[in-house]
Amino acid sequence: MKRLLPLVILLSAAPAVRTTVQADPQPTIFEIPADVLEDKIRGGMLGQIIGNLNGLPHEAKYIREPGNVTTYAPHLPDGARTDDDTDLEWVYVTEIERTGEPLLPPQRVVQLWKTHVNDGIWCANRYARDLMELGFEPPATGSHVLNPWSHFNISGQFLCESFGLMAPAMPQTASRIGLQYTHVAIDGEPAQATQLFTSMIALSFAESRLDRVIDGGLAAVDPDCEIAAIVGETRRLCQQHPDDWRRVRGLIQERWQRHDGAIRDWNGYELNTACTIAALEYGRGDFVETLRLAFNFGWDCDNNAATAATIVGVLRGRRWMNAQGWDIADVYRNTTREQMPTDETISGFENRVIACARIVILRQGGEEIRVAGRNMFRIRAERPANVEPLAAADVAGAKKLSIHRSDLSQPMTNAERARAAYIAICTGEAERLQRERPRQWAQAATALQSFRAIIRDFLDTQIPSTARIREQAARVGVTSEAGRQVNPQP
Repeated sequence: MKRLLPLVILLSAAPAVRTTVQADPQPTIFEIPADVLEDKIRGGMLGQIIGNLNGLPHEAKYIREPGNVTTYAPHLPDGARTDDDTDLEWVYVTEIERTGEPLLPPQRVVQLWKTHVNDGIWCANRYARDLMELGFEPPATGSHVLNPWSHFNISGQFLCESFGLMAPAMPQTASRIGLQYTHVAIDGEPAQATQLFTSMIALSFAESRLDRVIDGGLAAVDPDCEIAAIVGETRRLCQQHPDDWRRVRGLIQERWQRHDGAIRDWNGYELNTACTIAALEYGRGDFVETLRLAFNFGWDCDNNAATAATIVGVLRGRRWMNAQGWDIADVYRNTTREQMPTDETISGFENRVIACARIVILRQGGEEIRVAGRNMFRIRAERPANVEPLAAADVAGAKKLSIHRSDLSQPMTNAERARAAYIAICTGEAERLQRERPRQWAQAATALQSFRAIIRDFLDTQIPSTARIREQAARVGVTSEAGRQVNPQP
């Protein structure tokens, strides 16, 4: 587990927000027929949707014991529907396709969330959305200083798959694009999970062996991070018990279930990273078996099934999946995302990701060519490598924090006072401000209490990392009972 740097160090070391996707300085050329590329993207996208929605009935059901799913066939007879495992990516994918810009600026991300993402979000994403109401932008919304879910939440995993699909054979680019969007709600170890899984998905376009795909994912994370240790240990356990996944599930539980099965466990990166890797190891490239095992390993298993199925879906391709005779209706019903299309289809979603992949390939120096009458893509392929070490994650949101810090002495709007009060509470400076500027602090505390959603978030969310915010807020008088009665939506 990483150590959190003191805030003064965070502020002095803050980097600029990236505006371009940096290229690998030593790329190799990877050529792939356009129809094969599209088939793999479609396979990965359908795999993600199937894993998500077929996994939902099992989500958080198997905590103390594994599941007992013995027979399974992929199915979506009524088509798919929006769910947070795919529909936040849908918002981003649609905008990237529209603008041709893989890295949307933070201001635009906030606009997209305020327009489209107001319901059907939880945990780190719910908290990030409520921080936006205070005027925070990414990556501050995903800073561990401000968002108490961000240092462990699986948003770094279940919001990353589409970005691996749009960067075929370009794992470093996949990581950078994925981090641009997962940092909305997470940092630290979950950002390493983003790099692990986006890289694995990107590598699946050029590598047919699953063990090498996992090797490449490991090369994409900080070697000193816990994610690396979890992947390495899980692979070792699977090799040690090649025919006993239940035994390995028990060992995973012993090692990484640290909070008695509470939400901090099943919503955290430790167990879910281990289970995703184990499902891939035991599934051995078999799409159906990989999903069955992902369900049975448990915890947040729709997330794990979606990620694993994206990888195997790329390896297998959509044409193979179509040939299986599964009952899959070409529908993607919008039940959650305001002002997004109401007539989307699964194939339409796939088309959008294909369009985004073309944007990224060309932006990264690739070409569309024609060889012997066949359309091809020539891609500047990349080796997997860690593009954001843990130390960089420590400072990811610091620039935005520094902009909003205040001693409350200057004229401020209500939102600015509330934002300054929240930062002071989260950084341990509130009591000093209360002593030194009691009148201004009282105004700031009152302003913060008017933002009832964020008050509710830290008062009523019972995870260990909210305790520091709750206790500091109580010491300076921010304990509004109104926050407990707020409607769940901001």
